[in-house]
Amino acid sequence: MFPVSAEKVHALEATMHRLGVREEDLEEHFIRARGRGGQNVNKVSTCVVLRHTPTGLLVRCERERSQALNRFLARRLLLEKLEAQRRGIADAAARERSRIRRQKRRRSRRAQEKVLAAKRAHGEKKAARRPPAIDD
Repeated sequence: MFPVSAEKVHALEATMHRLGVREEDLEEHFIRARGRGGQNVNKVSTCVVLRHTPTGLLVRCERERSQALNRFLARRLLLEKLEAQRRGIADAAARERSRIRRQKRRRSRRAQEKVLAAKRAHGEKKAARRPPAIDD
């Protein structure tokens, strides 16, 4: 199917299976690529536009002159994006949980004293900025 080694194809299929991406979920379009490549690029639609319909994720690959190789690379790029997207959601949720945990954690006595001392110092600084009171 793709002009790459069998190991790479099997690795791609394993990643697709692990992420739950089916071949039926992918919409594939071929358009003319831009840039270098000479007559081949100008006449043959080597650029691959791949869309994952459940997520709406879109990938465009025009790196190579071969359409078949661009198809393989587009699938790999799409899987990388899907994995990063899923990992990002999990990381964001974990970050939020740890932030809330930090907020709820009770400060040590020394930390509380430092905060109060800083507040007192700030209040004194602001009091020194006030204009002098005029007594009648």
